[in-house]
Amino acid sequence: MGKPVLLVTRQFPEAVEARAARDYDARLNTKDQLYGPAEIIRLSAGADAILCASTEKLDAATIAALPASVKVIGTFSVGLDHVDLPAAKARGLPVCNTPDVLSVATAEISMGLILAAARRFGEGERMVRAGRWIGWKATELLGAQITGKRLGIFGMGRIGRELAKMARGFSMEIHYRNRTRLDPALEQGAIFHGSDESFLPVCDVLSLNAPGNEATRKWLNAARIALLPKGAVVVNTGRGMVVDDAALIAALRSGHVAFAGLDVFDGEPKLNPAYLGLDNAVLLPHLGSATVETRNAMGFLALDGIDAILAGRNPPNRVV
Repeated sequence: MGKPVLLVTRQFPEAVEARAARDYDARLNTKDQLYGPAEIIRLSAGADAILCASTEKLDAATIAALPASVKVIGTFSVGLDHVDLPAAKARGLPVCNTPDVLSVATAEISMGLILAAARRFGEGERMVRAGRWIGWKATELLGAQITGKRLGIFGMGRIGRELAKMARGFSMEIHYRNRTRLDPALEQGAIFHGSDESFLPVCDVLSLNAPGNEATRKWLNAARIALLPKGAVVVNTGRGMVVDDAALIAALRSGHVAFAGLDVFDGEPKLNPAYLGLDNAVLLPHLGSATVETRNAMGFLALDGIDAILAGRNPPNRVV
C-alpha cells in the first residue's frame, strides 16, 4: 500500500518538508507560489490531507469543493481566521493547528516592538544607514523609557502571558483585558479589567495579542484610542484586523499615540500606505514566529495532527 498523499500549499522549512516527504507522497510547493481556491481544489485531487498556512483562504465554498478524498486539514498557524471552521465541521473535516509552540517567539516580537517603538530604534537605524548621524546629541531621538511603566495586554492567552513574564523583567505593572478573568495562578499578579473604560486609561503601553475574529474586528478604534493616556505606545502582534488603521494613523500623527510597533496588518501583505510615512511607527513583515526552532516545531505539530487523524486518533491540537 502506498503512502497517503499530502498537499503542501506553501514552502515550509527544510526539516518540515523532509518529514512530509518521508511519511507521505508529498505534493510540495517548491516555488512557494500563492495558491488560490481553484488551485487548492485542483491540486488536492486524490489527496488524503492538506498542510496549509494562514495565507490560504479556505472559505466555505472552497471547503465544500474539496475532493472527498481529503480527510484532514493541518494549518501551519495558531490563528484560524483563514479557515471556515463551521464549514469544516459541517463537512466532518477535522482541522488541526499549532498552539503553544510559537508563544515565546511571538512574545519576543511583542517585547521587541515595545522597545523598538518606544526607544525609536527604527528612526535611529535609518539615520545611521543614510549617513545623517553626525554624532551624539543630548536632545536627539528622545524616546520613552518603558521600565516601570504600565503594560496593558489585550488578549491574555498563551502569548500574552509569555509577554507578561518578559515585561516583569522590566518592572512593568501588568494589566489585562479578557472576556473572562484568568485563574490567579495564571495571572501571576496581573490586574484584570472587565471593561475598556477601566483598562485603556492605565495602558502606558498597549499590546494587542487577541485573535482576529468578528468580535475583535477594528477593536482599537478612535473611541478606544481616545481612552489611552496621551503619549501611549501601541504594539500589535495579534491580527491586523484588530486595529482600525485610519484611527491609529490619525492618533500617531496627532501624537496622542506617541509610537506604534506593528507586525501584522489588515489585508497583509498590503497595508495602509499612510503607515509608510510615519517615522513613529515600526513596521515588521509578520515575523512573530520566525525562528528556526519555532517554525520547525509548528510544522512538526501540524504534521502530528495530520498523522493522528489519518491513523484514527484524536490529537490534542484538533480544533474541529
